[in-house]
Amino acid sequence: MLGAVVTWFWQRPRKGERALKLRSRGDAGDATRVDFEELAPDIDTFLGQAAYLQLGFFETLSELIASTPELMQKDSLSRAAGAALTKHEALVALIRDRGDDPTDVMLPFREPLDAFRRETHGVRSQETMLAVHITAGMLDDFYLALSASYGETGRRVARVLQGDNDREAIVDIIAATIESDPEWKSLLALWGRRLVGDTLLIARAALRPATLGAEDEEKVEPVFTELMAAHSRRMDAMGLAA
Repeated sequence: MLGAVVTWFWQRPRKGERALKLRSRGDAGDATRVDFEELAPDIDTFLGQAAYLQLGFFETLSELIASTPELMQKDSLSRAAGAALTKHEALVALIRDRGDDPTDVMLPFREPLDAFRRETHGVRSQETMLAVHITAGMLDDFYLALSASYGETGRRVARVLQGDNDREAIVDIIAATIESDPEWKSLLALWGRRLVGDTLLIARAALRPATLGAEDEEKVEPVFTELMAAHSRRMDAMGLAA
């Protein structure tokens, strides 16, 4: 199922040529909650990935603050960065409450998640802003769906992930960008579709089996279906076609 989903997103028609070009691959909502506990990763993997992802979002947003000249945009990005850092710190505190070292728990996921951030980092700041908004939204939804598998710890994680993300100002920046130049609309719509494939692969890699059987596919299909539906709603809110 997932392979077909990713292929579909990558192979959607691309209309026309634009002056603005996407880089090549080699260049530098609430998800449906279903019971797929048998497929969920162990608790350390769940917490380590979730915590490091938030740290990564904070780091990317901080880089955007440094490279953005407009004061109003800096302020908007700083609020979104602060929200990601707050979530990271809350997840780190949860890991410590369990008697574990947060660095040890997160370290196994540093390399693959840093690679994911590099792959979803745009050439232009607006692409990277969109990447944070889309990937953070999809992965927050995914880990929220997973959280039901971990009892009280999962409920604590769910409360963290449901906290304010302060990314609405990013939506406003993207909307203003599109309004300033129609070419941005096609470019960012294409970039948003490209982000889905990478993000779904990260979500799929978090599940326990390397290969899902038909019965397992049925368990996870509603989650990935809702992830894509929520993605479409986010894109629609910015005036972009998913």
